[in-house]
Amino acid sequence: MFAIIGILVVFGAVIGGYLMEHGHIMVLLQPAELVIIAGAAAGTVLVANPLYILKQIVTGIVGVFTGSKFNQQLYLDSLKMMYDLLNKARKEGLVALESDTEEPEKSPIFSHHPKFLANHHARDFVCDTMRMAVSGGVEAFDFDQVMEIDMEVHQHCATQPISALSTMADSLPGLGIVAAVLGVVITMGALGGPPEEIGHKVAAALVGTFLGILLCYGLVGPLAANMAKASEEEHAFYQVLRVTMTAFMKGIPPILAVEIGRRAVPGHLRPAFQELEKTCRSGGAPPQATDTPAAETPAADAPAAADSASAG
Repeated sequence: MFAIIGILVVFGAVIGGYLMEHGHIMVLLQPAELVIIAGAAAGTVLVANPLYILKQIVTGIVGVFTGSKFNQQLYLDSLKMMYDLLNKARKEGLVALESDTEEPEKSPIFSHHPKFLANHHARDFVCDTMRMAVSGGVEAFDFDQVMEIDMEVHQHCATQPISALSTMADSLPGLGIVAAVLGVVITMGALGGPPEEIGHKVAAALVGTFLGILLCYGLVGPLAANMAKASEEEHAFYQVLRVTMTAFMKGIPPILAVEIGRRAVPGHLRPAFQELEKTCRSGGAPPQATDTPAAETPAADAPAAADSASAG
C-alpha cells in the first residue's frame, strides 16, 4: 500500500510541478520514447538473466505492492510453534520428531500453524535441520554451521533478482539518452521545416532523457530497494529460527531457547517476554500436543515450571 502511495507521490509531484509552470501535459506523452526505453530495458534483463530469476523479479515486485508478511504476530506464532516442537523433543526425545519432520503436513504441531506450513522455505529449513538432530551424531557447533550455510545460499538466491532489477535501473538513464539521440536524429532530418514541427521533435527527444531518469530514480530503483529490505526481513526471520534451534541443541530448555530467539527478532517487531511466555503457555496448542495439565502429571510439568522460573 505504501509503495503505491509513494509512486503516486513521485509522479504526482513531478507532473504537478510541471503543470504549475504552465507546461502542456500532452508534450510528455511520447509513446515512441517510452517504447524505446522500456523495451530496451526489458531486453537487457532478458539477455542478462535466466528464466528462474525473471520469475523471482516478478514475484518480488508483486511482494512490494502486497506488503511485508513479517509482523509481530508471525514471530509470536513461529516461536510458539518452535516451543511446541522443542518441548515435545525434550519430553519424548528427539526421535519423537521424526514423523513431524518427515511429513510436516500431517504433523499436529506444524498443521496448527498453517501460515508457517505454507512458507515452504522456512518449513524445509526447520524440518531439514531437526531431521539432522533426530539422526544424531552432530555437535551443536556443526549444527549451527549447517544452518548458516543454508541461510547464505538462500540469501544469495534472494539477492539475484534484486541485483538484476538494480542493473536495469542503472541502465535507464543511458537508455533515455539513446532515445533522446534518436529524437535528435529525427529532428535533424526535419531542419528547414516549420519551427513548430522542429520544436515538437526537440521536445520529444528531451522527454526521452526525462523518462529514463524518472523511471530510474522514481520507480525501478525504489522497487529494487524495497525488495532488498524484504530480503533482509526474511533473513532476520531465519536468524530467529536458527538461534532458537541452536540454543536447544546446546541443552537449553525450550522456554529459554525461544527467549533467545525472541532476542534476535528485529526491534520494531520484537514482542515482550511476558507476551511470548503467555503465548507459549496458553491454549492454542495442537490437539496432540505433549503438554498435560499440572493436576494430572505434576512431575512432568516440573521442568516446565523450572524453565519459567529461570526465564523470569
